[in-house]
Amino acid sequence: MALNCGIVGLPNSGKTTIFSALSSVPAETTSYQSYNKNPNIGIANVPDARLAKLSGIFKPKQTIPATVEFIDVAGLVKGSSRGEGLGNQFLAHIREVGIIAHVVRCFDNPNILHVSDKIDPESDIETINIELALADLGTMAKRRERAEHTLKVKAKAEHKAAETVLAVLDKIGPVLENGGAVRSVELSAEEKAAIYDCHFITAKPMLYVCNVDEEGMRAVVEGGSNTGTAYVQAVKKQAAAEGSRVVVICGKFEAELITIEDPQEKQAFLEELGLKESALSSLIHAAYGLLGLRTFFTTGEDECRAWTIYAGEPAPKAARAIHTDFEKGFIKAEVYTYDDIVKYGTEAKIKEAGKFRIEGKEYVVQDGDVMFFKFNL
Repeated sequence: MALNCGIVGLPNSGKTTIFSALSSVPAETTSYQSYNKNPNIGIANVPDARLAKLSGIFKPKQTIPATVEFIDVAGLVKGSSRGEGLGNQFLAHIREVGIIAHVVRCFDNPNILHVSDKIDPESDIETINIELALADLGTMAKRRERAEHTLKVKAKAEHKAAETVLAVLDKIGPVLENGGAVRSVELSAEEKAAIYDCHFITAKPMLYVCNVDEEGMRAVVEGGSNTGTAYVQAVKKQAAAEGSRVVVICGKFEAELITIEDPQEKQAFLEELGLKESALSSLIHAAYGLLGLRTFFTTGEDECRAWTIYAGEPAPKAARAIHTDFEKGFIKAEVYTYDDIVKYGTEAKIKEAGKFRIEGKEYVVQDGDVMFFKFNL
């Protein structure tokens, strides 16, 4: 399972610069007077020092990290949900992503125009959130029409499901009409399943990305104060009210960082700004936390590989990440932890220490588990 992330924001917020830095994919940037019809799509490897360590121990023929897909759509503007700009032509591209990264401009630059002629993160956030809510209202109207049609012409056996859908839509409708998000409405598992086919944009977890300039980044890292940090605090206040997370990124800095190939030089470049990790790492870690994702590893002479699953998934479900046959014919899993292989150095010594385990179908896979699945078809 690959994490996929939709990137939204106002034009000139720096979201496409950030996309290029995250995915190492050059992307076309346009002013807010023009729009790029097709989304930019890029795949990035998930940074994980544990996989590099495992590769050093096992020395496989290949090392395969987990990946994340980034989808950068054209800048949203007021009226996007009604067709301004390219309207739903680009909103449709983010309906099936797992998480949305909302890039908010948190820097001053007179040479880069703002669609509202002023930097106001709270207003920018409101504009985007309202457009997403309005887009979802359009989706809701179509789903309501289908459910009402079912009640009129379909057999009674299908009425209960339609009635459940309508009840959920009645619950979330007033929230969307006020510019709120579906994710803010408390829904049961049954209710969520009833409207799953709607793929409501505002039902997805939202991660706010503050795009600051280098001065703003230094102030954030060093605990200083300037207009950039004031903008960031405004975003954090809004995110806290929603229960969302915030990541602070300097898009310009990250764009320069991706041009550096030497790992030591890249690390020195990060340290120059007081950073411990790249924007890609911090954003992915935040996304994993929001979505409740975990990583397990498979190792061997042929390959060392990282796999992404949801927290709480049992061993057979984790095996499915490798192949559906692994889940169908699951027998058992041989398991030890990443910490154990680092501590003992070899699987033989892990066994000698009694840390090598055989787990069955009920075992809940933990982050950092190293696993080998036995299955039969």
